[in-house]
Amino acid sequence: MKATGRLKPVKWDEKTYDQIAADKKLTKASVELAFTGEIEGMASVEFLMFYKYADEKDTHSALATFMGLMRFDGTLNGKRGSFVMDDWGTFDKGVLNGALSILPDSGTGELAGITGKAEYHSNATEVAFEIEYELNV
Repeated sequence: MKATGRLKPVKWDEKTYDQIAADKKLTKASVELAFTGEIEGMASVEFLMFYKYADEKDTHSALATFMGLMRFDGTLNGKRGSFVMDDWGTFDKGVLNGALSILPDSGTGELAGITGKAEYHSNATEVAFEIEYELNV
């Protein structure tokens, strides 16, 4: 099965934990995301990021790689529950690309037994999200 939607950050708390050079750093971010569309709800995610280029005066010029664990809670094509995904991606001068995998045995409620993968991509105005999944009940 497939579902599409949009995601939007509603909270972003990012802190540097290792300043490697003036324009290179490691950070950790606690993030909350709102999902709308065929996948609807909220997600909390903890990201670790490596900025190979960062400019505090122009954050959209950054080049970064990130990884995280995300817990989604809401509805997926009308089925209510939650699940956890690993999230790997890049931010390249304002363009966001991420690939996610649903972690085995993380589904709850009507989403218990869920498996699959997802991806998201940004353009100038939004972040599009698409998930392919199976419910193994």
